[in-house]
Amino acid sequence: MCRHRARDLVALLADRQRQVEMDRVHCRHGYRRPARALLHPSLRRTDYGGAQRSRAAEIRRGHSGWQEVSMKALLAALLALAAVPSARAGDCAGLMGFYYPDTIVTSATPVPGPSFTAPDGRIYDSLPPFCRVTATLTPTSDSLINMELWMPDPGWTGRFLGLGNGGYGGNIAIAVPAMVAALKLGITSGTTDMGTTPSTNTDADALVGHPQKWVDFGYRATHLMTVVSKEIARAFYGSTPRYAYFHGCSTGGQQALMEAQHYPDDYHGIIAGSPANNRTHLHTNVLWFYRATHASPDSYITSDKVSLITRSVVAACNVKSGGLATDAFLTDARACDWDPASIQCPALDGPDCLLPGQVQAARAGYDGPRNPGSGHLIYPGWMRGSENASELGWNSQQSSAEPPFGSLFKWVFGSAWLWPTYDYDLDMAAVDQLLAPILNANNADLGAFQSLGGKLLAYHGTADPIINPQDTVNYYNRVLALQSKSASLAQKRTQQFFRLFLVPGMGHCSRGAGPNA
Repeated sequence: MCRHRARDLVALLADRQRQVEMDRVHCRHGYRRPARALLHPSLRRTDYGGAQRSRAAEIRRGHSGWQEVSMKALLAALLALAAVPSARAGDCAGLMGFYYPDTIVTSATPVPGPSFTAPDGRIYDSLPPFCRVTATLTPTSDSLINMELWMPDPGWTGRFLGLGNGGYGGNIAIAVPAMVAALKLGITSGTTDMGTTPSTNTDADALVGHPQKWVDFGYRATHLMTVVSKEIARAFYGSTPRYAYFHGCSTGGQQALMEAQHYPDDYHGIIAGSPANNRTHLHTNVLWFYRATHASPDSYITSDKVSLITRSVVAACNVKSGGLATDAFLTDARACDWDPASIQCPALDGPDCLLPGQVQAARAGYDGPRNPGSGHLIYPGWMRGSENASELGWNSQQSSAEPPFGSLFKWVFGSAWLWPTYDYDLDMAAVDQLLAPILNANNADLGAFQSLGGKLLAYHGTADPIINPQDTVNYYNRVLALQSKSASLAQKRTQQFFRLFLVPGMGHCSRGAGPNA
């Protein structure tokens, strides 16, 4: 039975690929196939996220269904579009002589398999032979972008998969499992450290005073990795990839949307997970919550109280949010208005109640930061039910010596920046003026990507504790608004090339209390 199901899946995916290719042809002739799915009414809400539109002149134009979805299934479906192997490889070691402007191939190594120790330190077995290429890209005198490309040898399907990073980048370890999966399906894959080494996931202080590296991190490194990867594939196989796809989550989701907005012809299909595309405002929200939990000694929310809050939220709202009484998560967290004051301690502290300072800190976390002058919401606060989700939840956000991910502010104000002095009016404006054009992928005009026949899928967990899914919904709604003044027509047009999937109970990019496959 499993074999029959596998054959059915392959047939389904092959049919979908043929339809995608037909859509691309139809798009060139002005024909659009009717949309099959409609936007859930709950997503047609007013945009209240306060996202800043990108000022980058070169950035260009951009729906969604409330559905549960397996992220592994999404990536597997993308990779499974591989067709019959079409090319034999050339001389891997000979790629040391590859030339492209501002590019140096630092290694070109045939890997015989089946065992391989990858850059993430893990040993992978059952790998087919492949050509592993590493290179450095130097588009400016202050740039040093590291990239890596894996090319199956033989058995290439003519497809390329670009993979995103996480946090501040700085290495490629996060992409390795997907590169392994791609390799086994005959797909060439590439990724980059985004030019931020020696940065780590949460610390990029080393980039203070290096504005060109900010540009590399924002969008340039991803684009150049894509271009150079395709050229190396051409040199190795004798032809460029017939189809190119990109997948990334968090920072990788920012990279994905930057590609669709800046470079619409880089990829035929893009998957953007939990995108950090409203980055300057996102980091301000993290700072806002850190300040709220460090306002006084009793503002800090201890780990046992974080767990108490999530249990209380779920008990109050799992049914109200559209789920079952037995659910350990919220189906639609936006339907929950639980107030932390409902469990405030009547007098002394206890295991089942919150101190007044903790109540105020939790409320601030849910409310999100506002401009003190205009009252404008800078970023939607944390979703209820996300407090204790994954290693990026409230526990880790409070426990560091200074606000997590705070390096971005030091890029603007210098290494001596003091987080308690941040002004949500003047300083927010200064951060946006300098960094929003290069870091924020907020441009809703995805017209160029759409006209080229590109397909964009976005997904976001409703229990994401670090990037609010409502901000992704807000971006989607702005894309929708540009398609037509008619809601039904805008929905049809958008559904043909861009869909958003919200995943109940999923944390940041994966896992969580919700359904998983």
